Amino acid sequence: MNQAALLNRFKSDSVATASPAKLLTMLYDRLVLDLDRAVAALKAQDRVEANAQLTHAQEIIHELRSSLDVTAWDGAQGLMELYGFLLTELVGANISRSAPRVAACRDLIAPLRDAWHEAAAATTVTGTSAQAVRAVQAAAATTTGHQPIGDLGVA
Repeated sequence: MNQAALLNRFKSDSVATASPAKLLTMLYDRLVLDLDRAVAALKAQDRVEANAQLTHAQEIIHELRSSLDVTAWDGAQGLMELYGFLLTELVGANISRSAPRVAACRDLIAPLRDAWHEAAAATTVTGTSAQAVRAVQAAAATTTGHQPIGDLGVA
C-alpha cells in the first residue's frame, strides 16, 4: 500500500472504532477546521476551495442534526434551531462570499465544540457523568439562550 492508502485506511479505522462521544467531538473538530479553511479561502478569493469547505461544513451540520434527539432534554430543540440557523448562514455566506458570516458561525460552534470535548472527557464507561451533562448544558445555554435539563440529547 502507498502512503495515501495507508492514511485513508487509518482514518477509516479511527472512525469505525470510535465511541459515540469521540465521533461527536471529531465532527465538531472537523466543522471548526472547515470553517477556518473557508474563511481563509474566502479572504484569498479562492471560490472553489471556499465552496468545498462550506459544503463539507454543511454536511457535518446535517449529520449533527440527524443524530440529535430533540426529546432527550429541554434544550435540544434550541440546539436543533441553532443547527438550522447555521445551515442558512453558511449557504448565504457561500453565495455572498462573506468571510465575516462564516467567522460568526465558527464563533457559535467553538464553545459547543469545547463543551462536547469536556463532556466526552468527563463521561464514564457506564454512562454520562453529571459533570459532563452540566458542561454541555452550560455551552448550549450560552449559545442558544436555552437552559437544557437532563440527558445529552444525542442519539
